[in-house]
Amino acid sequence: MFTLKGEQKVCQIGPFKIGGPFGENPPLLISSMFHNGDRILESRKDHKFDHAKAAEFIKVQARLSAQTGIPALVAMVASSTEEMKYYIDFFTDQSDLPFGIDMWVQKPRLEAMEYVAARGMVERVLYNSITPWDKDIPDQVRALREIGVKHVVVQAFDENNQMPSGRLSAFEKLMEQVSQGEFRTILVDTAAMNLPATAFSCLGNKLIKEKYGWPTGVASSNGTFMWKEAREMWGQTGFAGMDAAGQALSALLWSDFIFYGPITVAPRIFPAIVSASLFQATLSFEETKHLPKNENHPIYNYFQKFASSLGGKEQIELVHGGSAQ
Repeated sequence: MFTLKGEQKVCQIGPFKIGGPFGENPPLLISSMFHNGDRILESRKDHKFDHAKAAEFIKVQARLSAQTGIPALVAMVASSTEEMKYYIDFFTDQSDLPFGIDMWVQKPRLEAMEYVAARGMVERVLYNSITPWDKDIPDQVRALREIGVKHVVVQAFDENNQMPSGRLSAFEKLMEQVSQGEFRTILVDTAAMNLPATAFSCLGNKLIKEKYGWPTGVASSNGTFMWKEAREMWGQTGFAGMDAAGQALSALLWSDFIFYGPITVAPRIFPAIVSASLFQATLSFEETKHLPKNENHPIYNYFQKFASSLGGKEQIELVHGGSAQ
C-alpha cells in the first residue's frame, strides 16, 4: 500500500539526502524567510530586517535538524536581484548549510543564480522554481544549464485537471523541456491549493514517484496557512494543532520534501515530521521487513530499542554503527 514500484532516485544537496524508497530518508524541510508578512522584515525596499532574530531562527532550525535527523534548509524570498544578494550574503555569513532562493519572477531568479555562481556556491543552492506559468521555460532551462545550476524545484500543476493525474501529466509536459537542463536534483512540487486538496498532491506524489522515481513533495503550508478561518474558530493553539497535523500527514504520504512555511514555526513542525517519519519507517517495515539504512533516521535517534526488536540487534548495530540500546 505504501511502498512504491520502480526505482526511487536519491538526490543530494550538501549533506542532505532527498528521496529514495518509502520510509528510507526523512523528508527535507524547507522553511521561508523574508516573505511578505515576515515580522523580522522592516523594509524590503531598503533591505532592512532584524539581523539578530534572523540569525537566531537559522540557528534554531539547524539545531532541530541536528537533534532530530530531519534535514532542513532555508529558502529566502525576495522581489529583486539586489535584495536577494543581500539575503544570500547574510545567510552565508551565518551558516555553511545549503539554502534556497524563492522568487516569483524569472529574470531576477536567474540573476540571483548568476550571483551565486560567481561566488562559487552553486552546489549548495536549491532553485525555486520552474513552473508551468513561466513564460519561456526553454530559455530559462538553457540559462540555468549555462550557469551550472544543479538543484531545481519543478512545480507540477494543471489548472484544467486538478486531480492527481493532472499533477502527473503536468510534470511530464514540463520534463520535456526541463530534462534539457541536465540537473542533478529535480524536486517535484505537486502544488497544494488548500488543505483537503493537499491529499490530491500527495496522491500525485505517488503517481510521479512510481513512474519516474524523482523526489516529490508539497508546500503543505499553503493548505494550512490559507485556512484563515481555522485561527478564527480555534485560536492560535487550535490553528497550530491543525497546521502540525496537516503537514505531518503530507510528509507521511509520499512527500520527500515539505515547504513548511515561516521558519518561526520550526519548533512545532519538526516534532510533527519526526512523528510522520517514524510512521513511515514502521509502515515500510511491515511491507518490506527492512528498516531504514539511513543511520540518522529518527527511529534510531529516538526508538532504537523498538527498532532492534523489529530488525534484530545485529542489523541495528550494522546500520547505526553501535550497540542497540
